[in-house]
Amino acid sequence: MLRWLDCVYQAMPRPRQIPEFRMPMILVSSLSAVERTIAQYRPSHMITLLSPEYMIETPRQIAAERHLRLAVNDVLEVWASDSPPSETHISRLIAFGRGWDATAPMLVHCWAGISRSMAAAYTLLCDRAGPGCESDIARELRARAAHAYPNALIVALADRALRRQGRMIEAVAGIGRGELVAEGCCVEFPLALLGR
Repeated sequence: MLRWLDCVYQAMPRPRQIPEFRMPMILVSSLSAVERTIAQYRPSHMITLLSPEYMIETPRQIAAERHLRLAVNDVLEVWASDSPPSETHISRLIAFGRGWDATAPMLVHCWAGISRSMAAAYTLLCDRAGPGCESDIARELRARAAHAYPNALIVALADRALRRQGRMIEAVAGIGRGELVAEGCCVEFPLALLGR
């Protein structure tokens, strides 16, 4: 299986013509990279996971019904916030992912592209791949994103919703904390990784 970390916005010359990325993939980015990522990849769907006070409007390039906005804080315990991730948020995330036809990329972002968005992308990939894939996907996540630190509460809620019996939780714990960075780069997760 091909394993590499794709940091899209490195300091290097880029062609003037914008390439057409139609490969089915999930992209994970920070809030600051959303506009660049939309321009580069032209996603059809987008998921935003931000604290309520920082929630953004739908970008003009994305249809409103194709933008899922989840107002959640990046916390690991329910008691630690007025807006923690909840079962309702995870149900909406999974339903939204199942409604994506994957004919164009999906962009998932949070504030830094490290925790909430990585947990959401991991959830979507596990749902698409089906039971038994949890460890492989977690290892791929680490191989492609050395900075990834998926939010453990989101992962635990998704594990319960997808009835994975703790396998998602164990798989994410197994890849460790990752590199400490202030903000992650844009990372590609092609659905071809799932064999689909």
